[in-house]
Amino acid sequence: MDKEKKLKEILAQYGNIAAEDMTGDMRLKEDLELSSLDFMSMLGEIEDTFDVEFEEQHATKVSTVQDLLNLIEELSK
Repeated sequence: MDKEKKLKEILAQYGNIAAEDMTGDMRLKEDLELSSLDFMSMLGEIEDTFDVEFEEQHATKVSTVQDLLNLIEELSK
């Protein structure tokens, strides 16, 4: 399973959009309606799933689905 598909499945658990309906330009808080608690929980699940570790400054740079995917790719290197 590719990273984008898995990421969207995780986001769908926390947001209000089905994984297959998500696009890269959707904003996490505004479009997916993630609360701060959902956002932090989701980041923890993403860290476990993709074996990456987010720093505080990473979380503040991410606003869209594509931003998050790019960050996962960057941290996976």
